[in-house]
Amino acid sequence: MAKNADTTIIKKYANRRLYNTGTSMYVTLENLASMVKGGEDFTVQDAKTGEDITHQVLTQIIFEQENKSGQTLMPATFLRQLIRFYGDQMQMVIPAYLEQSMAALSREQETFRDAGNPVAQTTRLIEEQVRRNTEMFRQAMGMFNPFLAAAAGGEAPPRREEPATGDAQADDLAAMRREIAEMRRKLDELALQKAQ
Repeated sequence: MAKNADTTIIKKYANRRLYNTGTSMYVTLENLASMVKGGEDFTVQDAKTGEDITHQVLTQIIFEQENKSGQTLMPATFLRQLIRFYGDQMQMVIPAYLEQSMAALSREQETFRDAGNPVAQTTRLIEEQVRRNTEMFRQAMGMFNPFLAAAAGGEAPPRREEPATGDAQADDLAAMRREIAEMRRKLDELALQKAQ
């Protein structure tokens, strides 16, 4: 399959050195992280086999960033939950779900930055994102297993035509938390039944 001409090929050698074929220079993981932040697309290939190892290198960049900065983007609870999905029937849904969630978060990024009251605005946006993520997850579950979708909450709650404010927003958040807790309980039950 041919790659886009704008995609830079990075070759990874056995000595772990990375070679940027676009600039004809050796690069580091830090250089690749800068390329990602700059929106430059690249593919990493094993220099010997030609195998695409982009996923492994991007994972390594995240690991390095987490160690270097001292600040974590992925809390331990998230990582534990992610690990639990490996080998689970939901494993095939997770990549698309996470990709959609990150795309939505990226679209909202400017709103986060321009917020007049950062705490209130950020809280509102996170709540809205959780609502969207819950709906996307429900839809994804429905595509792969309609019975599981019904067990996890059935029909989606009706969308509010006007933005929620004050007590209505708090009520929506409390209801959403209850729904998520119920969905987790049902998923745990299904996992337990599957294990038996």
